Amino acid sequence: MLARIDWSQVRILGSKEFRDRIRNRWVLAVALIFALFALAIAYLGTAQQGEVGFRGIDVTIASLVSLVIYLVPLIALVLGYDAIVGERERGSLELLLSMPITRLEILLGKYLGLTAALAVSTVLGFGAGLLPLASELGARDLFHYAGFVGSAILMGMAFLSLSLMVSVIALDRVRASGVTIALWFFFVLVFDLLLMGALVLSQGSLGSGVFAALLMLNPSDIFRLLNMFSSEQVQTMYGLATVMPDSLTNPLALGSIMLAWIVAPFLFATWRFK
Repeated sequence: MLARIDWSQVRILGSKEFRDRIRNRWVLAVALIFALFALAIAYLGTAQQGEVGFRGIDVTIASLVSLVIYLVPLIALVLGYDAIVGERERGSLELLLSMPITRLEILLGKYLGLTAALAVSTVLGFGAGLLPLASELGARDLFHYAGFVGSAILMGMAFLSLSLMVSVIALDRVRASGVTIALWFFFVLVFDLLLMGALVLSQGSLGSGVFAALLMLNPSDIFRLLNMFSSEQVQTMYGLATVMPDSLTNPLALGSIMLAWIVAPFLFATWRFK
């Protein structure tokens, strides 16, 4: 299937999506939000303990993880919910399909263009946020922080894939926006509450293996685990570290599951779009 893709068409469509986000200041706005939050958390993340100032990259990342879990999925879902249904409502989708470009190439171009916009805003934002602290960061800190930013992009790609799937299925933009907001509430706010409720109701009979497997059903939890097991100091800040089996604390295993979250909704969207 990949051999039949005209990558020049994908590149042109992806470049258009990316330029549109640059033109409407979307990338700049998101980058500014990330930069402000990163800088504020780096300096004020431990204010509740009566301390102000940079306390190390591990503490900063632990604080940023909770923030990113709320912001990045919402931004990704809002970014992609009208990628297809919006074109359909404007009547431009029929014009696009009349050209020598396949439906798969359309989806790939839009997804990669939106991913580029999300990735650039994330890297610029979180990079600029810690730029004033560059003199206090060593090579290990920079590597650790780069891993955190990369995992945030991967989580964004997973939710962007979900939003593209919704955009293909939805009948109009209003319904698409409603579904994407519902997905954000479910994965970011409701899912963990349901899981904790199941643990309480089971009175401890829910084994750690089952609990860990259920966590894999939420890309935001996978992102949390990727960063939780990145250092011993971060692990001590989360109670989940004591119940996770060793097989699901490996970054490669968690990264593979996140990749599945990226690929599976996109493949379903491709199937429905045909």
